[in-house]
Amino acid sequence: MFPHRSGADVVYLEQAYPWPRFLVSSSFAIATVLMSFNASNAVVFAQYTLIALEIPVTGFNQTVTALTVVLVTTGLVGVSTKWSLRTINFLTVVKIISLAFMVVTGVAVLLGLTRIKDPYANFHNLFEGTTTSPNAFATALVKANYAFHGWQNAYNVLGEVKGPNPVGTVRKSSIIALTLMVALFMLVNVAYVAVVPREEIKSSGQLIAALFFQRLFGPLIGIKVLPLLVASSCFGNIVAVVFRWPSAVLLIIGITSLVILVLPAEDAFNFVLDFLSYPRLIFQSAMCFGVWILRKRRFLAGIPPSILQARNSTVFIYLLSCILLLVVPWVPPEPGHADVSVCAVAYITTFGSFSFRD
Repeated sequence: MFPHRSGADVVYLEQAYPWPRFLVSSSFAIATVLMSFNASNAVVFAQYTLIALEIPVTGFNQTVTALTVVLVTTGLVGVSTKWSLRTINFLTVVKIISLAFMVVTGVAVLLGLTRIKDPYANFHNLFEGTTTSPNAFATALVKANYAFHGWQNAYNVLGEVKGPNPVGTVRKSSIIALTLMVALFMLVNVAYVAVVPREEIKSSGQLIAALFFQRLFGPLIGIKVLPLLVASSCFGNIVAVVFRWPSAVLLIIGITSLVILVLPAEDAFNFVLDFLSYPRLIFQSAMCFGVWILRKRRFLAGIPPSILQARNSTVFIYLLSCILLLVVPWVPPEPGHADVSVCAVAYITTFGSFSFRD
């Protein structure tokens, strides 16, 4: 590992693939900046804000609201990075408290302490009506992976971590943070299943939290107040992405606005998530091979292995998961079950990913 260098993935890639010179660092930087648009968060912010304000979630309203929040967050970062950071920290705390609140509420539902009459109805015949389509499986994994995207950001600033063992510090912190978030996300999904009927879950899209709040707390708190918690979380995510790239803020806002304007409103969220995933999977696959290349070089040079290195079996499993998510989306979806109206999204995004890399 490289405890005194920031950059995470690109550090390994540069060391593993030094030739042609600057190819890896340049292609990684271009792909990262071009893929740093906030369209997905802006779309979800727009949907939940419109619901809270009782404004119809139409394509036009969603697009205007999404563009507005992109401009506001960009202006915030441009005016004051200090207040931007404070906003991110505050909204992160709000997000964790919101998740904990939903988990506690879900437990209350399962214990029969709420208005939900049969909280276990959806737990019967859990796999009824599901599919064995590889495309659907890969699509679900892509969405699940995106929920945890960002955990590696601490490694991007590893060189700034103080103390005698920065790698150990970040590694322990990552384990604690990921364990906490996995538990919260899993329990929140259990709460959704306990509260929202199955058919409504299937058609809810990104608005399942709104249905959850509405069924538990009624039209006033459930629709007008609590959805703003989800919107505030998205707002913080948008600020965080812009905050990461202050020097490229105009490029990011331009790409984000273009994506929001060009894509159909009903497809924007799913398309963006699919499109963002493939470049990352390509670089992460290359990084897995790069780890083995670096270990072989250390062995041939007589350098002892790092005491904090991941097991080869772990790297291999991670590599297999990346390859799986790169290959399986090429399998056509079942008729009428495409992730977006553009059924060839996997082909387009995979081709685009290789284009960025070249």
